[in-house]
Amino acid sequence: MLAEAMAGFEMSNNPVLAISGASGLADIRVTQGRLAAAAGVYEHALQLATQHAGRPLRGTADIYLGLSELHHERGDAEAAAQHLLRSEELGKQAASPQWPCRLRLVQARLRQDAGDLDGALDLLSAATQNYISKTPLPQVRPIAALKTRVWLAQGRLADALDWVRARRLSADDELSFLREFEHLTLARVLSARFQQDGEKQAQHAALSLLARLLAAAEAGERTGSVIEILIVQALAHAAQGDDAAALVVLKHALTLAEPEGYVRSFVDEGPVMARLLVNATAHGILPDYTRKLLAALEGEERSIGAASQRSAPVAQPQPLLEPLSERELDVLRLLRTELTGPEIARELVVSLNTLRTHTKHIYTKLGVNSRRTAVRRAEELDLY
Repeated sequence: MLAEAMAGFEMSNNPVLAISGASGLADIRVTQGRLAAAAGVYEHALQLATQHAGRPLRGTADIYLGLSELHHERGDAEAAAQHLLRSEELGKQAASPQWPCRLRLVQARLRQDAGDLDGALDLLSAATQNYISKTPLPQVRPIAALKTRVWLAQGRLADALDWVRARRLSADDELSFLREFEHLTLARVLSARFQQDGEKQAQHAALSLLARLLAAAEAGERTGSVIEILIVQALAHAAQGDDAAALVVLKHALTLAEPEGYVRSFVDEGPVMARLLVNATAHGILPDYTRKLLAALEGEERSIGAASQRSAPVAQPQPLLEPLSERELDVLRLLRTELTGPEIARELVVSLNTLRTHTKHIYTKLGVNSRRTAVRRAEELDLY
């Protein structure tokens, strides 16, 4: 088995061998949910690399990049930035052939976390150009699936559904680890379709698929996968108003994630996750951990807001060239809430098609392409 074959690298005193196998072995540890063990793999390889005199050994840049990813997941932004900078410094002289692609993937995630979704897509496209298909390790997180997740964050459900059709994905597919990430992305797409269009069948398919994915990941002892599946399950239950079920699932995820220090996997899910974590804290579920995650979520919002202010050309936002109508302002106020698209339509007593038309006009007038950025832009313009 691949894990056993690569495990020998962990204890190897041959720096070239340890460095060449470290990234693959660390990826296995991350899939197993063992972030500390993954960091140990990298630290061991890095110790051997730094003991080598002369030119840095090939693959050292990859080690720093992997450490940057781990520190980022665990919420240590300063350490993540330092390791990323060191990786970039070594990139030209001590990187593997796969390093340029992986660097773009790491940079894309950072851009997405900062709210720059268009920049994240550009970097993912660059990663596609840098991808080397001839590698002993399979690509278990396809770049196209990562793009699809960004599209979902932008509210581009039609593009996400096009990807589903192109990949011929179905909630009834036979499951395998090699396509686990794609099927988990499919579950996110199906849940988003329910939230936008009110497709109850899509939500039922999403929850059914997630249950099968969870069973498969647990059987394979892929705790890293289990944590993400549970998070998506919790969000799916919350989307249909079943906070009690969401809390049960979230408790399981938190229990598995807390010992390894997961942070970004929760923070990246945004406001709905924040609400669920508040509920978890109120119910006494790992209160120290949930407060830490909530603090990270609050810091994330402040950072994005500060970055938006720094990038603005003037202190005050520019007025809209075309003002929003009264009805569009009504829609905008409800976009600020946690109501789904169908729920907003019912609140306003309009059809979903009418709501989509209003939303499209709002996005155009505000110069945004997602609900989250529309809300942020409206706050800047004092439209609430």
